Amino acid sequence: MENVQNKKSFIKMKKQAKSVEVEGGTVEEAIKKALDILKVSREDIHVKVVCEEQKGLFGMEGAKLAKIKVTIKP
Repeated sequence: MENVQNKKSFIKMKKQAKSVEVEGGTVEEAIKKALDILKVSREDIHVKVVCEEQKGLFGMEGAKLAKIKVTIKP
C-alpha cells in the first residue's frame, strides 16, 4: 500500500515539474508557442529567458532566435 502512495506522489510531482524550452522570433512569440504546447494560461507558468533575440543586418529579424524555458507552476 505504501509503495502505491509513493508512486502516486511521484507521478503528481512529475506532472507539476513539466517544462519545455522553446525558440521564437521574439520572447513573446516563444511564450505563445510554449502556452500552445503546454495547454495552460500565462498565469500558470514561470518563464526564464535563456537568450533574447538578436536582429540581423539592417535590423532584419532572425539573426538569432529568442530562447526561453517555461515551467508550469506547482
